[in-house]
Amino acid sequence: MYKNSLTVGVLAFSVAVGTLQMTVVVPLLPLLGRRLGEPLTSVSWLLTAGLLSGAVAIPLLSRLGDMYGRRTVSLAALALLVAGSALSAASTALAPIMAGRVLQGAAAPLLPLAMGLVREVVPGDRLPTAIGVLSATIGVGSGGGMIVAGLVDGDHRAVFWMLAGLGALGFVLVAAVVREAPPAREPGRPDLAGAALVSAWLVCLLLAISKGGTWGWTSPPTLGLLVAAVVVAAVWVVTARRTTAPLIEIPMLLHRGTVGATVASFLLGFALFGAITTVSAVAQGPLGASVLQVGVYLLPTTVLMLVVSMLAGRLMRRFTASALVAAGSALVTVAALWLVLARDADADLYGAAAVLGLGIGLGYAALGTMAVEHVEPAKTAAAGGVNALVRVVGSSLAGAVGAAALSSGGAGWSFGIAAGAALLATLFATFYGNFSRRELA
Repeated sequence: MYKNSLTVGVLAFSVAVGTLQMTVVVPLLPLLGRRLGEPLTSVSWLLTAGLLSGAVAIPLLSRLGDMYGRRTVSLAALALLVAGSALSAASTALAPIMAGRVLQGAAAPLLPLAMGLVREVVPGDRLPTAIGVLSATIGVGSGGGMIVAGLVDGDHRAVFWMLAGLGALGFVLVAAVVREAPPAREPGRPDLAGAALVSAWLVCLLLAISKGGTWGWTSPPTLGLLVAAVVVAAVWVVTARRTTAPLIEIPMLLHRGTVGATVASFLLGFALFGAITTVSAVAQGPLGASVLQVGVYLLPTTVLMLVVSMLAGRLMRRFTASALVAAGSALVTVAALWLVLARDADADLYGAAAVLGLGIGLGYAALGTMAVEHVEPAKTAAAGGVNALVRVVGSSLAGAVGAAALSSGGAGWSFGIAAGAALLATLFATFYGNFSRRELA
């Protein structure tokens, strides 16, 4: 029992560090924009690049984990995180910092890899609790990124050196504690063509959204990128269906047992990153807050995510995963709407951050279970990987959409879009829960 708990704890730490890299740049963006002389729509790609890299790395490294062992691939992901953090820490220009962010994104698959490892060592009756802790740790890492950036007052070099140190510690802990049975060598090879196609259409889509306000939404570059995104995505779907071991199993995206978690995960990822990036911009803009103060504003989010994750297993024994996701999404909707209506006082930011933490903690803790509870055990890793993938894609889209909304419509629009995404997640999880009780029982 102790050994299993230690394994879950070490894996949760590694997942938190892997998530930390996603948000640690959020409060740095306005400051880096001024230091580097770059507009927000360009600097926001420091966030988007890491998320986009993670979106591709999740299915690619998950597949490699099936082939060569999830522990081995987890260690490789942590090593890339350390290397990318060191590169970003040593750089003072946008391009090399962005290159480091791409390497850091390789840590995004740590969650599905950890879920696969936990499934091997945790008894079935305790598995929902373990998965809930791992899933909720994403939220803790997300909020913790703000605190780490604030502790060094926005010095991006110090931030990335701290991240490199945490990644190295995670590497040592996983190497020392985590064990797994020798993997069954699966035939085939990674779908590198699929990885290239997914990267291409996501870059086209996100670049068009982030630059559309500057170039013009009907300008040839914007429309050309949107058309290219659609065409390349269509090519990817066709080739994925014809590939023996595709990067992403298209049927899993539409699997009736996982589609509810897939859509809700995408929308909640979008809502969370849309909310926290806009809070950072508002706090450092109209309110004149420091980077540390941004982290303090979001501290209730981090703390409540952790508290809820500790209660996740107990809650999931009383309520269905879809009901908890719906409830969490509803709370996120309330938090975002609060900030649409009132965001000029400290009390508003603290209050909304607390509600946001409750909602994301509840929703993220249940999403992991919701993603895998209706699929056969052999598909657990694939289902968890798809769920993590769409969450990161939603987060990536939020970075681009948020920057565009802030530049053109202001913070109210950005918070409103986040509220709309969370409301859709609420409705979808509720509908899916009712459907699953009738059809999937």
